[in-house]
Amino acid sequence: MKIVHFQKGEFASYGVLEGDAIRVYDGSPYAAGDGPHSHFKPVGSSMSLNSVKLLPPCPASKLVCLGLNYRPHAAELKIKLPELPLLFLKPPSAIIGPDDSIILPPGSLRIDYEGELAVVIGKRARNVPEADFAGYVLGYTCFNDVTDRVAQTKDVQWTRSKSYDTFAPIGPCVETAVSPSSLKIETSVNGEIKQTGNTSELIFAVPRLVSYISQVMTLMPGDVIATGTPVGVGPLNEGDIVEISIEGIGTLKNYVASMNNRR
Repeated sequence: MKIVHFQKGEFASYGVLEGDAIRVYDGSPYAAGDGPHSHFKPVGSSMSLNSVKLLPPCPASKLVCLGLNYRPHAAELKIKLPELPLLFLKPPSAIIGPDDSIILPPGSLRIDYEGELAVVIGKRARNVPEADFAGYVLGYTCFNDVTDRVAQTKDVQWTRSKSYDTFAPIGPCVETAVSPSSLKIETSVNGEIKQTGNTSELIFAVPRLVSYISQVMTLMPGDVIATGTPVGVGPLNEGDIVEISIEGIGTLKNYVASMNNRR
């Protein structure tokens, strides 16, 4: 099922997307209990998708991201494959949802898109064996690891380049019934495809990532693992529309604006 978080007026709730309608659910898919869905129940009412605003679908306490994690991307850059996953963090304050605007920082010279598959954690995960990873994952969604490329090159580490407010678009839903092993991923800007890849090209696949990261830090319900980007990253400019599409999940669309020209 496709879990969404939505708002209509002052009412906000989780629900399940069914075509062009959202079935309203009571509770949260991230609530504590026997499993990620134990307190997540339909209430019987529905709303049309075009009558609500979709919010970021997961209440992440942290965004754990991967650096180089696609084999073709490593080959393109002529970089040796990493022996271990290259991890960095984005703050939750960077998160925005579908149709929100990515705000270009004043004075920025190059802000890039990076389309990615994101893993959404469903229950507390610590020292997870690879074989058991699926029991800790609620589902998967689309993610854009927006990056200040100049700052990334200039700084010793990547915190500043990755952490600006609005630099973590995520959504539109969390798909619970898809396998992450071989999903087509595309990024387009103004309707022109810029990135095409497949999660079968990952250097470190999702089971390894969940296990490895959970040995470093405890993953909480709603936390996100962004699995890295395929070849073809490039710049965003004011007025652009950027879309991340992943097979079986959907499309995350965001606008690009300046600080003085926000939607």
